[in-house]
Amino acid sequence: MPGPLLARFEWREVRNAAAIAEATNREEWNDIMTVLDEFELTIEELMLPGGNKSGLTGRLESAFKNRGWRESRLDTEITLTTQRRPYRPAGETQTQRETSSVANQGYLVDGFKGRIALDVEWNAKDGNLDRDIGTYRAMYEAGFLDAGVIITRTQEDLRAAALDYEPTTTKFDTTTTTNLDKLVPRLTRGDAGGCPVLAVAICARTLSDIV
Repeated sequence: MPGPLLARFEWREVRNAAAIAEATNREEWNDIMTVLDEFELTIEELMLPGGNKSGLTGRLESAFKNRGWRESRLDTEITLTTQRRPYRPAGETQTQRETSSVANQGYLVDGFKGRIALDVEWNAKDGNLDRDIGTYRAMYEAGFLDAGVIITRTQEDLRAAALDYEPTTTKFDTTTTTNLDKLVPRLTRGDAGGCPVLAVAICARTLSDIV
């Protein structure tokens, strides 16, 4: 990935997610790089109230939608076909074919394109991370996904930047919302199974102005 993007964001991955996403989904990878390259964050916007549906999140989601990414519910259905061969001593002469299926509904991701799923988790309940990772794992194991991407934020350096700008602020005092510190343990202990997952975190270095 381009050096300037490495410097402006915090990056983590499991299962060589960046290399796999670039190699298998070049167009989608270029979308991600372009959206991040064009993304700007001011200290004033950082201080605005709002959780995961803030203006910041909306800007990111719109940037991906403009490139063909869509919020998607991913439903799966597994069908089992049994062909029972005849047992002639019992008088059977024909193969009997039976089918049964199991449906799994309700996987929802913020953006889906090609074989990449992407979620923006800015200051939401940290349980959202379990949902995202569980979705990626299920879709990967079913053979429908090459990699998952989560865009989130850091905690301590953004809190320090907020305090420098407004010493009395309580912005980012809560540590139970989605951030990189909450995400990394879930990835390193293997919650995603074999699915490659890339984490991109907005951090103090992403700010376009100096605090």
